Amino acid sequence: MTSLRVAILTVSDRSARGERPDRSGPLLERFIAEQGWQITKMAIVPDEEEAIRQILLQWCDEESADLILTTGGTGVSPRDVTPEATQSVIERPLPGIPEAIRAASLKITPHAMLSRATAGIRKRTLIINLPGSPKGAIESLQIALPALPHAVALLRESPDAEKGHHLQSGG
Repeated sequence: MTSLRVAILTVSDRSARGERPDRSGPLLERFIAEQGWQITKMAIVPDEEEAIRQILLQWCDEESADLILTTGGTGVSPRDVTPEATQSVIERPLPGIPEAIRAASLKITPHAMLSRATAGIRKRTLIINLPGSPKGAIESLQIALPALPHAVALLRESPDAEKGHHLQSGG
């Protein structure tokens, strides 16, 4: 099993100002640790496109993580700009991840159709936007989770990456 290096970026005006504790970031941190993966970076930024963009660029370009999870700023409010910041940074979009998350999330809440989350690759780093709600962030990550080790193995050009192309059939 591939061990991933994961960075978590919380996007929230109120948390960045210290008015509200970040609940999603620490919850994602615990969930990542339960997978046996390593947290390499954590930060909180306001809902400002340039602030989000600068952190994503820095973390990708210094190869701080195999996977960057953003939480927050993916909805329809005027301050929700995480997808735009992410799209400005990625070199290759990966639409299947947010499509899968939205499809599965629609079975839980109709609000899933309001998500503008995106995913993509910059250099050898996968970036995935997750909702800002703690419950939504974890549920969304759980949907993408089975594909993440294989995606990282492919990005690393691991010789074992090809082994993950086929689902194992049971009995």
